[in-house]
Amino acid sequence: MLDAVRAPTPTVYLDQARRPRYADPVIYRGLRLMDAFLYRFGVSGVETYVFLPPLVMLVISSLTSMGGLSGAFVLLPFQMSVLGYAAPGVSATNFVYNVVAIPVGVYRHVREGRLAWPLFVLLVAGTVPGMFLGYYLRVTYLPDPEHFRLFVGLVLGYMGVRLIYDVASGLRRRGDDEPPRPRQESGRITGGTLGAFTATIHFQGQTYVFGTAPVFFLSLVVGVVGGTYGIGGGAIMAPFCISVLNLPVYVVSGAALFSTWVSSIAAALCYAFVPVGDTVNASPDWLLGALFGLGGMAGIYLGARLQKRVPTTAIKLIVAVALLFIAVRYTFPAVITLVG
Repeated sequence: MLDAVRAPTPTVYLDQARRPRYADPVIYRGLRLMDAFLYRFGVSGVETYVFLPPLVMLVISSLTSMGGLSGAFVLLPFQMSVLGYAAPGVSATNFVYNVVAIPVGVYRHVREGRLAWPLFVLLVAGTVPGMFLGYYLRVTYLPDPEHFRLFVGLVLGYMGVRLIYDVASGLRRRGDDEPPRPRQESGRITGGTLGAFTATIHFQGQTYVFGTAPVFFLSLVVGVVGGTYGIGGGAIMAPFCISVLNLPVYVVSGAALFSTWVSSIAAALCYAFVPVGDTVNASPDWLLGALFGLGGMAGIYLGARLQKRVPTTAIKLIVAVALLFIAVRYTFPAVITLVG
């Protein structure tokens, strides 16, 4: 008799843990199809869809490249905050992105005669040793994600303020009716020399002369920051060469890009093979970084094609606001902790 009045057994799905109770069969089949692209990266431990890294960097780099940035600054916060990858290896994975994404741009500069070899050699001579010191600081003093977020916030804050300053300077020059500069879309860098104290670059019938010591020591400092963060440093050195040394953008861009690529290779290898102890995982996730790099390569190419259609000032402001937002988000908790 008791068996006759017992409540009916509820329906149990074979995949109850994965199937949302509100999902209809079409949505459920779509989610299961998406699961076929889900992949867990062994080095970083990140689990995501294989198409997400290149897609994200396609969007990011197409936007940032129009403002003169490769996108590596934004990539690191994405890895930390969205993918949950905050170990020291995240900096190394950023370098892998640079290694994969930059060569197309470097080849274009070399083919068109837009590479200032004296400036390139000087930048590499400073940034590469700085990268090794930055690597040591990262794995020794900033392995903790919370401390590293504070460092990232400070670097991003500087970059955001710098972009706003560049925009304000450009608008001020425009307001002062500055005479237009000669077009620099054509022409080749015809030569240059690198001495112990001064360097020269010949471009469009003019000779540009600058001291080697300031560029070397500043690039050394930038290399330390870049080695700690996970960037090559070209985005920091380029504004200095343009605004302080008064070098044309056309002359600086190729050397800064090429030096970023070379220093990124050195830093990625350093993170991968220099021992740091048994408790710190500093090796890059080569596959994850390569996927980011493939998307970045396509995005940089797309950004170059779209640059003529989108005002550079607007792009720089958008990137600056994004960087400052992330900087405040990373630094504010640390400041509250210190004050409290």
